[in-house]
Amino acid sequence: MMAWRPEDDPNIRPPLQEGQVYRPDILDVIETSIDGLSEELRALSLDIHDHPELRFEEKYAHDAYTAFMEKHGFIVTKNHHLETAWVAIYTHGQGGRALGINSEMDALPGIGHACGHNLIGVSGVAVALAAKAAMEKLNIDGKVVLLGTPAEEGGFGKIMLYEKGAYDEMDVCLMCHPTPGPRHSISLTSTLAFSTIIVEYQGHTAHAGLSPWEGRNALDAAVLAYNNVSLLRQQIKPTHRVQGIFKGKDWAPNIIPDQAKMEWLVRAPTTSEMEDTRRRVTACFEAAALASGCKVRITVTSTLNEITQNKALGDELADVVLKRYGTIDYEWGIKSASTDFGNISYLMPGLHPGFAIPTIPDGGNHTLGFTESARSEVSHDACYVVSKALAAVGMRVLTDEAFLQKVCVTRRSNNFVLTAFCR
Repeated sequence: MMAWRPEDDPNIRPPLQEGQVYRPDILDVIETSIDGLSEELRALSLDIHDHPELRFEEKYAHDAYTAFMEKHGFIVTKNHHLETAWVAIYTHGQGGRALGINSEMDALPGIGHACGHNLIGVSGVAVALAAKAAMEKLNIDGKVVLLGTPAEEGGFGKIMLYEKGAYDEMDVCLMCHPTPGPRHSISLTSTLAFSTIIVEYQGHTAHAGLSPWEGRNALDAAVLAYNNVSLLRQQIKPTHRVQGIFKGKDWAPNIIPDQAKMEWLVRAPTTSEMEDTRRRVTACFEAAALASGCKVRITVTSTLNEITQNKALGDELADVVLKRYGTIDYEWGIKSASTDFGNISYLMPGLHPGFAIPTIPDGGNHTLGFTESARSEVSHDACYVVSKALAAVGMRVLTDEAFLQKVCVTRRSNNFVLTAFCR
């Protein structure tokens, strides 16, 4: 299927499936709530878009979101465990389950909100407000926990927050992500597992003209490592990704460099596959040190798991989408990218669909074209649709205990049942 383009008519929609969704009375309240808030939500999104902030620097976004949630009746904690994290909580009645939602905030260097985190952030807000409206109108007990998560772009903010207990109250956690894709489609693809490796070579300086034989060239070691990995790519699967860059200081052409640093990323569809490829890549680094006579220090600094889409949650989302809104896609989404939500989905029941927005050719995530796409009215309409579907899934968690138990024992992709999923 072709990607949705800005010139395509958004009023052309795919045929819907027949049948009834779970608790249509709940979905009716959700739709009315989000439709009524659409202008407020878009104004908030564009405000965030106009003030892009890098990881751990999301102070403007922190203040904008917390003020908005306070205005709408949530109990807000600012600077929640991390300086730019926050949490907004709504509780109705006594007892009940807790619906967790994530709102991301950070932008990218030089290209702003080129991953559409302004849309992700307001989607979390929309889901939380719609759930609150349904709980109030239909007298449903439970809790909504909206967590503002900084530093998705390389800062691993969600992992830090999980370790500090920010997810402890949640029974499930939901969020979404804009991507290129077919018109009015919502994607249930996974992502790639990811690892960051720092490689540091230590050699010995020498005069490059007078006595180069006295040196041990750390830059040569790095070049060898780069070439070794380039050759290795012929023998790794096309679904795996290995990328690296050089770094150095005080280099000059008349001095044999005594130090060189490289940063590498290794990705694969599963964590176990990524670890296998990482071992082979590490051998490339070690061989370069041996050949050049340099010492090497290899440090694995971080690991992100692939997203494990909870099957019960995903099936419920698909049912709502196919009967009320559009199509479900298993080819697009952010399947070749990586996110810290993958680790959350390993630790608790999680759902992280992608949703298609109109994009120009070669204007996918992390491009200036996508930055512009994340502003459009049609992109916001698509964001509200996935938010309605996610809110419906979340409300089933709060109202159907048998469904929640099914969520809790859904097998992960590696066929291991994590019985600690449910509180």
